[in-house]
Amino acid sequence: MQIESNLPAKIDVDVRLTEIAKRYKQAGGVGINVLNLIGGGADNLIDRLPGPVRRNLEAATVKALNHAMKAAHSSRSYVPDQKSWLNQAASAAMGAAGGAGGLPTALAELPVTTTLLLRVIQGVAVKHGFDPDAENVQFDCVQVFSAAGPLSGDDGADLGFLSARMALSGRAMQAVIAKVAPRLAVVLGQKLAAQAVPVLGAVAGAATNYAYTSYYEDMAHVHFGLRRLAIDGDVPPDELLNRLREKMGRAPVAG
Repeated sequence: MQIESNLPAKIDVDVRLTEIAKRYKQAGGVGINVLNLIGGGADNLIDRLPGPVRRNLEAATVKALNHAMKAAHSSRSYVPDQKSWLNQAASAAMGAAGGAGGLPTALAELPVTTTLLLRVIQGVAVKHGFDPDAENVQFDCVQVFSAAGPLSGDDGADLGFLSARMALSGRAMQAVIAKVAPRLAVVLGQKLAAQAVPVLGAVAGAATNYAYTSYYEDMAHVHFGLRRLAIDGDVPPDELLNRLREKMGRAPVAG
């Protein structure tokens, strides 16, 4: 007589890591099309911004993140998580509206788009079984923003965005925001510069927002997918990260 086992199925860690690596590689693929649309590369985009805007980018980013944390968290009680295509469509519409008026409207749209991106990241955390109300999950959601942006020349993000820890700990969210803001400021500066392109502002705004939403959704799946795999597969996060690095053709981090 065959006895049924109630034990959970064994997790194939290598298969799951391969899926995560594939998602990592596809992140930001739309960004190349955006760069082709506006002409030039990501490196000189920020140079197109007026001096005062460049100097205040980091402060504007901190303000946008603070706004996004409050708005994204409070909105969960009355706005459910949406499907991926709907998030991308809404983001593209906001980008078009922001780009239609050039830099002034693009700056006004920045905290709204940041809020949507954070909601998308929170939604991915929920899909992987994490509580968005938990402090360490909120920290991780912000940490995803420290990945290189979709206009980066890399084939995804710098894997360093995962290496801080799978579950951040800290005394306050402000410390996490301060850590993430400088890099995100560069990413958002590229977006603003793309939206400020004469004539193409609305089109570039829609394209960049679509690219950013798709990108950060993918990176959130990488981040929380690894965190879930560490739990389900009972594998130390550092070991998983090094195995992912090897799959990506990058050198492991010494322990």
